[in-house]
Amino acid sequence: MGHRGIWAGVAGITGGLCLALFLPEREATVAPALRAPFTWNRDALWRDLERQFLAARQLPTEQVRVAITANMLGAERIYSMLPEDAMDASDALLTSLETQLFALAPLVAAVPDQLGAYLNLTQRVRKRVKEFSASWDLQSEVARQTLYRLLYGSRAALEEALLQVPTDTVPALALAWDEPSQTPSAVLGGVRVHSGDILVSRGTAPTSALIARASDFPGNFSHVALVHVDATSAEVSVIEALIEHGVVVNSADHYLSDPKLRVMLLRPRADLPVLIKDPQAPHRAASHALRDALARAIPYDFAMDDKDHERLFCAEVASAAYEQVGMTLWQGRSRISSAGLARWLGALGVRHFDTQEPTDLEYDPQLRVVAEWRSLSGLFADHLDNAVTDALLETAQAGEPLRYTWYLLPVARILKMYSLAAQWCGGLGTIPAGMSATAALKHAQYTKTHIALHKDLEERVTRFMTAHGYRPPYWELVRLAREAREASTRNWD
Repeated sequence: MGHRGIWAGVAGITGGLCLALFLPEREATVAPALRAPFTWNRDALWRDLERQFLAARQLPTEQVRVAITANMLGAERIYSMLPEDAMDASDALLTSLETQLFALAPLVAAVPDQLGAYLNLTQRVRKRVKEFSASWDLQSEVARQTLYRLLYGSRAALEEALLQVPTDTVPALALAWDEPSQTPSAVLGGVRVHSGDILVSRGTAPTSALIARASDFPGNFSHVALVHVDATSAEVSVIEALIEHGVVVNSADHYLSDPKLRVMLLRPRADLPVLIKDPQAPHRAASHALRDALARAIPYDFAMDDKDHERLFCAEVASAAYEQVGMTLWQGRSRISSAGLARWLGALGVRHFDTQEPTDLEYDPQLRVVAEWRSLSGLFADHLDNAVTDALLETAQAGEPLRYTWYLLPVARILKMYSLAAQWCGGLGTIPAGMSATAALKHAQYTKTHIALHKDLEERVTRFMTAHGYRPPYWELVRLAREAREASTRNWD
């Protein structure tokens, strides 16, 4: 072969490699659950609540206090009618209680010194509903929706009131249910935590909001971690699965220093048959997770397959550990039924749409909420992120694909090869193990879009507050986020 032939061969090989680097990956087929996602369908009520809040701001404070007292008495009367033991999920009393909690929110928002009584009522309702749910079949749509409406709904109503407080005077720690435990313990963030406790939190990244909102029952939490307390030294370890690292064991200080918008502490009920038989079962579960994390490198499971524990996603860290002691978490399985949302998540590597979502763990009747850490700034940041995410997910449901910058694909593939080599040598690399080059580009584009819309939304919120004198409630945030999305689309066009 002459020189001309050799160069032609080299050019052909080079051209073939370049073409291969540009070829898009075959899209995986995703099959969402054949159900309908939960929707409130109460836009008229939200608008009416906002009007009531504006009206209450114009009234004398004492007159609003009288209205709050009357509504509080009405709520207490309904609460007193609840049975001591079991109650059907479809009982009209629960619907009446939900309505009363929403009716109180705009009044309390106008007179914040009544927040204490409202918070106390909300916590008692949440406790009682969780007790009732222990006898409910959470595979039933009625039971699942009732539980969600009262737990998520009461939190949403309370937070709308909290976010109208002019200064950050709300305590960062809200104690809920001091569930007894016999496992080793230590103090963390002002609360006594026990080995086997579960920390459910909300991160600050755009994908954290996506995880929290991307299910049939959108929520406020995006991450799960398991607490282990050493029986001898009382040292607290936190076992968690992170996208970049896989499963890791962090110190309590490291966990607390990582930015979070909110954290909730959950604990298994002491009266569960598993714990009655063996009160140390939660500690044994946490100890198993700790040993497993230290014994092997466990990659992050982007597919969200909670049945195969070779790889683990964050929620699976807790569920896999508790499987070892005969306890199945997530009695109400998480579902992703929207075809558009499933396509977006599938583009990021998710393959299982009937799985375990962090935000749904709160609704498991086997667990008590012990405490929550939050600040007003964190709550509002959470609401802003959620509003942007909800506005973006509307485009997914309308059939818009999750896009990426196609001409960066060769670069991403080269970075992926570098990352694989780095991970094989014990490093991290640029693209996490288990994430494809295309998924990394789509993740980057989604993050960029979310950040830009978030910035636009913040500016719109500032103008809203200047014009109206109060923080926009969540439904207004979503409306403003839609405007930001549409403006961005026009600019792009």
